[in-house]
Amino acid sequence: MSARLRDPRFVLSCLGIGLAAGLLSGLFGVGGGTVIVPMLVLLLGFDQRLASGTSLAAIVPTAAVGVVSYAVHGSVAWIPAIILAAFAVVGAQIGTWLLARLPQNIVRWGFVIFLIVVIVMLFVVIPPRDTPWVLTWGAALGLAAVGLVTGVLSGLLGVGGGVVVVPALIILFGMSDLVAKGTSLLMMIPTAISGTIGNLRRRNADLVAAVLIGVAACTTTTLGAWLSTILDPLVSNILFAAFLTFIAVQMAVRAVRSRRSR
Repeated sequence: MSARLRDPRFVLSCLGIGLAAGLLSGLFGVGGGTVIVPMLVLLLGFDQRLASGTSLAAIVPTAAVGVVSYAVHGSVAWIPAIILAAFAVVGAQIGTWLLARLPQNIVRWGFVIFLIVVIVMLFVVIPPRDTPWVLTWGAALGLAAVGLVTGVLSGLLGVGGGVVVVPALIILFGMSDLVAKGTSLLMMIPTAISGTIGNLRRRNADLVAAVLIGVAACTTTTLGAWLSTILDPLVSNILFAAFLTFIAVQMAVRAVRSRRSR
């Protein structure tokens, strides 16, 4: 970004974006990229690629604070998070390879359909928070598959993380919503660090903006995580379903606009 943009408006915009992203990150166990990327594009004129790289860098401290907040309540499954992260890194490489080979609109509509199914299932499957979760060999293989799919979607669409992992852990593995969110945030950290290193090498991240957003997000992530613990699981699922609906609409709008611009 040019020096002329380093003004009070730039700083305040970054701080505002960070506050909103941090709250969503703590509340839903997501990275906050679904807020950061479009806001950087709309408010500060970032191009999509720079916005995505900056968002990924800002997610690192945000997710770290979120993990601590959930860990305090014992709501982080450490080994599953490591399995998810390891396969997500592999999946991201596959996703970026597929990016140049698959029609983006087909992938976008597929993801919208996936989100619609998830939204419906969130009202069908509501695991209680007091049920212990046991890691089996079958569950480990399932987690590896979820991590791989998450990474592929991340590479293809610039989404993933909590948007895929949280509902998958709740619906497919019977984790409570709190453990799913804490585990999702932990899984994001190594993935985001790896991606950020690559983006910095390609000069594809604005570190000043990332620091401002990340610092601001850290102040509200804990608040979001605390709100998540006091919400009824059904209410929490309803709010998460509303958030996923917002993302699905965003994705559908992009697909329609892309088709019209041809």
